Amino acid sequence: MSSIPATIATENADRRSRVDARHDVWFRRLLKVCALLVLAALLGAALSTLWGGREVLLGHGLHFLTSDAWNPVTNDYGAWAPIFGTLVTSLIALILAVPTAFGIALFLTEIAPAWLRGPVAMAIELLASIPSIIYGMWGLFVFVPFMASIEPGLSEMLGRIPLFGKLFQGPPIGLGLLTAGIVLAVMILPFICSVMREVFQTVPNRLKESSYALGSTTWEVVWDIVLPYTRSAVIGGIFLGLGRALGETMAVTFVLGNAYDITASLLMPGTSISSSIANEFNEAVGTHRSALIALGFLLFVVTFVVLLVSRLMLRQLARREGA
Repeated sequence: MSSIPATIATENADRRSRVDARHDVWFRRLLKVCALLVLAALLGAALSTLWGGREVLLGHGLHFLTSDAWNPVTNDYGAWAPIFGTLVTSLIALILAVPTAFGIALFLTEIAPAWLRGPVAMAIELLASIPSIIYGMWGLFVFVPFMASIEPGLSEMLGRIPLFGKLFQGPPIGLGLLTAGIVLAVMILPFICSVMREVFQTVPNRLKESSYALGSTTWEVVWDIVLPYTRSAVIGGIFLGLGRALGETMAVTFVLGNAYDITASLLMPGTSISSSIANEFNEAVGTHRSALIALGFLLFVVTFVVLLVSRLMLRQLARREGA
């Protein structure tokens, strides 16, 4: 008699295990479908832009990649000027934003008093939530006149430096690559700073306290303890900001000047891939539209290459840390 309840319990346990196993299988399949949807969306976006720009990419060939001409009247299109503007403005933004974000993050985690950390961190998060068109309007109506007022001084002071003087020669109109780069730096600063602050907070206090106990200064603790511990995450945050800068549209469109010119001066107007598409896509037909879609494909390729380089760098750092 006592064996019957035990048999029933065993059968119930087996039934529950089979149900749980079946649920696990469906759960794994659901997660796999979600992951494949991301890959499908990525591949679909790449193939759709490639197909839409095939007329220019196949018809013009290398001329489209190496030429700076852009004439819809004669159907002569070149992507080099938008690519040049995209890379230059993103580089300026990184040069300005990364050291500033690094300093703010270190101040909030290592130096700032407790009562100041919360308000400053909240202000950084609020900056990250501001729409890009607001940055563009601020840049056009406030920052461009300011840049126009100081550009004569920049040309006078920095234009005489050998080799680098050409970077600061040009008319003081306010619109240009330097202005767009500074606006982009303000935009990506909150993202990079937030990532750095979060990863700096993950450093165990016992490591820093041990270093301080041995007589290390704050800079030595940061250089020898904090940075090695968070190096991979910091690099990831920097490339996250770079990805945001490469694809930014409205803020750059307002302040870049939208001129298809390649010049050594950072004070001259230029263009970028995203701003070219935003300005001309509504009126584009035929080959002109194909050229703009091809620009979108090139932006996709540039962004993918940047992210691929970041992944390779992080993997190399992980191998070194493991070694």
